[in-house]
Amino acid sequence: MRGERVRIASAPATDGHVPTSMLAVVLTGPGVEGLTLQRVEVARPGHMELLCRVDAVYICGTDPHIVNGDYEGFWPSRYPFTPGHEWAGTVVALGAGTDAFGWRAGDRVAGTSHAGCGYCRNCASGRYNLCENYGDESRGHRQYGHYSVGAYAEYVVHSVRSVFKVPNEMSAEEAAAMDPASIALYTVKRAEMSPGDTVAVIGPGPMGLLVVQCALALGAGRVLVIGRGSRLAKAVELGGEPIDFSVEDPVDAVRRATGGSGAQCVAECAGTGETLAQAIEMVRKGGHVAAIGIPLEPAPLPVKKLVLEEIDLHGVRANRGTCEEVLPLMVRGAIDVKKLLTHRFPLSRFPEAFDTFVNRKDGVLKVLIEP
Repeated sequence: MRGERVRIASAPATDGHVPTSMLAVVLTGPGVEGLTLQRVEVARPGHMELLCRVDAVYICGTDPHIVNGDYEGFWPSRYPFTPGHEWAGTVVALGAGTDAFGWRAGDRVAGTSHAGCGYCRNCASGRYNLCENYGDESRGHRQYGHYSVGAYAEYVVHSVRSVFKVPNEMSAEEAAAMDPASIALYTVKRAEMSPGDTVAVIGPGPMGLLVVQCALALGAGRVLVIGRGSRLAKAVELGGEPIDFSVEDPVDAVRRATGGSGAQCVAECAGTGETLAQAIEMVRKGGHVAAIGIPLEPAPLPVKKLVLEEIDLHGVRANRGTCEEVLPLMVRGAIDVKKLLTHRFPLSRFPEAFDTFVNRKDGVLKVLIEP
């Protein structure tokens, strides 16, 4: 990682307890060689925005793609750029208008990436994750950590539309997982799972393992998990039934496990063309497939089955409205991110943390950064 050497001690405060500068991860170009640690200016919150101290932030599976430039020009739309969007922290300064809605300095909050414009048809109907003004910050849209400045930093500014108050029972490291947990919950809801259904989950990475927990929390009868190695073992620990794709065909295995009919719902969390096709092949007639992974290669699909068996294929774009829904499930332990937390690092060791996550070192699942 390039970039200036910085002292990690807090910079002098000039606005109450808010410093003028902070340590942040700054992406100066595509690839890990563009990752730097820099001291940058602390932004001030605008209208209906909050400035928050970042107490904990997780590395997300999307972040390596953003760093590598796999979506360059989109995520991020420009350089320099600070990623990071799975975070929790404390409100330290209020933008204009926020106090009228009950926000106060000292509030504990967790953040999510999307803030819709609030005015387009999709936002008005609650589908703010599909805001028609996506990418236009002048019209109020933000996607923090993707193309809007993110939370791999000591402080972050967020719209009040993308932060949620954290229950007192939750630690910062638990609350920082609100965003991925809410997406996992949305994935299960997109698959239209009913209590007692058999659910198949392809890909027991951090998101897949959260989907396993969400499906069980919502009453799945069985959760079949397709994977291998230590991550598949973790899925079993969380209540899933293992299918090792390295020793048997996953489609055949799901059909055998379901008496030949297939699963009612499938969550595709691996993000390859092959696994998306497998998801369609292993779902029963009239079933639902929710795809959260983003294949980077062409994905030829079994369209004949899709049409003749009326399979519903649902894309999952972050989440809409499931942040506040997932928090009570996390409080009572139905969704337990602590079981997935394997590594923690200070922000000053972000290069090591990122390398550990990307190269799956030491049984890594979730990597926590503590600024």
